[in-house]
Amino acid sequence: MKTKEHISPYVDIDFDVLEEHDSPFQLIVWNDDVNSFDWVIDTLIKVCGHEPEQAEQCTLLIHFKGKCSVKNGGYDTLKSMKEAIIDRGIKATVEEMAY
Repeated sequence: MKTKEHISPYVDIDFDVLEEHDSPFQLIVWNDDVNSFDWVIDTLIKVCGHEPEQAEQCTLLIHFKGKCSVKNGGYDTLKSMKEAIIDRGIKATVEEMAY
């Protein structure tokens, strides 16, 4: 949701406000020693709708950090994406976001 905040009478700042009901869940993809970078990148593009650069960056985070939150949203939407990722042999979970 886009909100205009008036901090002073001289400055208007537009920024995104995350409210609890907007995206309370996150889709997390976990690292493994089985799937190739290309397979994970392709999966993020096809399942999550990532741009190639975004998918590549997430894949690097998955590899080096062990996991990456690849998408935020409602539970039902993320659950179907999680199942599609798991069907492709990649470990994924849906977790409630901590605020």
